[in-house]
Amino acid sequence: MQNTTLTAETIIANARRHASEEDAKALSNDEELRRQEAFLDLAKDQTRQLAELLGRTPTYCVVNFGCQMNAKDAEKLCGVLKEAGYEESDREDADFVVYNTCTVRDNADQHFYGRLGRAAHFRKSHPYMKIAVCGCMMQEPACVEKVKKSYPYVNLVFGTHNLFRFPEYLADVYENQNGDFDPRGRKLYVVWKDTKEIVEDLPAERKYPYKSGINIMFGCDNFCTYCIVPYVRGRERSRKPTDIIREVERLVADGVVEVMLLGQNVNSYGHDLTPEVSFAELLAAVAEVPGVKRVRWMTPHPKDMGEDVIQVIASHPNIARHIHLPLQSGSTKILKRMNRRYTKEQYLDLAMRIREELPDCAITTDLIAGFPGETPEDVDETLDVINTVHFDNAYTFIYSKRTGTPAAKMEQVPEDQVKAGFDRVLAAVQENARERTALLAGSVQTALCEEMNPQEPGYVTLRLSNNTLVHVPGDASMIGRFYDVRLDTCRGFYYFGTVCGENKRGY
Repeated sequence: MQNTTLTAETIIANARRHASEEDAKALSNDEELRRQEAFLDLAKDQTRQLAELLGRTPTYCVVNFGCQMNAKDAEKLCGVLKEAGYEESDREDADFVVYNTCTVRDNADQHFYGRLGRAAHFRKSHPYMKIAVCGCMMQEPACVEKVKKSYPYVNLVFGTHNLFRFPEYLADVYENQNGDFDPRGRKLYVVWKDTKEIVEDLPAERKYPYKSGINIMFGCDNFCTYCIVPYVRGRERSRKPTDIIREVERLVADGVVEVMLLGQNVNSYGHDLTPEVSFAELLAAVAEVPGVKRVRWMTPHPKDMGEDVIQVIASHPNIARHIHLPLQSGSTKILKRMNRRYTKEQYLDLAMRIREELPDCAITTDLIAGFPGETPEDVDETLDVINTVHFDNAYTFIYSKRTGTPAAKMEQVPEDQVKAGFDRVLAAVQENARERTALLAGSVQTALCEEMNPQEPGYVTLRLSNNTLVHVPGDASMIGRFYDVRLDTCRGFYYFGTVCGENKRGY
């Protein structure tokens, strides 16, 4: 965080505590950043006082649910807590615990509530413990009310739109009504309905030293009938390309070799900027930053995926040969009910162009089984797409009704029919994925070493440009470096291989 000539006391004295979204619009990025810097300085003082009380350094634990956008948010939460003076812990009985929620599927909701319920046990023997809940679930009023009513020991609730004010909320939960430090603190519920603001340069604690996700945009304008994301993440807001490139350059200087561009629909990046900047232009600019050895990105929407993106990938060997292209259903009838705004034929045309123009590119997808109105004949249409495109892999889900979405009001498919359709789709996906993976047997590929293999002592796990995993003998010194590896033994969806040598270029 940057320094400022104004004192923390002055900024805090003048701050409109917990200002609404409307009030926040009056603040520039620099003003908001200075505001949060001041509250972070206050939080540091509070952490020192808490440490004296505890006789040790206070600890934090961030429990993250959901997508890679949430994972990136979790890094920001961790960054603030670490800069405030906390020490990271993997235990949910830490001094400050944050649950960063996901609401895409119902089972994620139930898993979160189960974890939050267990936290009550920790509080009984830990009177100064603070519990915060944030993320997509907290953008749903019913979820906030449930937390208030059923989990009264939660100290802090905030949403996705005001996550950048976490330093302020961190300071406030350790104060009493007079503004003095109080280790027992107070409760705070601050959820904004929406925002157009993007605050840059807040601290972040990266999970991996060699790779990093980068938010290029926030929100979604598509309103698929099954999806809650536009309601909890808001409308699309693109970051300025100069800010994105600056972040990439900083990451490279810090040792990052692979970046992943993140957004709910990256293909629509830049339409809200003046002048407009296309995703293809941004992708090319990021790939050309010196030191970037591999670029990944997700998630695109098939209706917005253009030829310009395919050509940028083809002309930049350091852009990963992997496109995640969500299909959801192969039935044009169901796609219309989903409000996906493309047909089966349009999707197939796009997928076949990718196969032709990028022959070494893996195509993965998302599939939903049992969407309202789906018949066995609609499942047949999905199977036809699977067996035509030959997906390299797919995330296959049973439809999960989300309250507040149009699909939740539609007539649901009988459970036995859903299960039968899901099993057929999953079997086809697995067969195609095994066949696609086996095509690389015996070849030498470049792969990034990501971690020690927890299942195979003495082995490390590497990831190819097309996202396939390969396990080879190795040690921790290899992590974060690229190697040429021979793919010796295919195990269905991954390989065991042999290192041929280090690859300094990265592709």
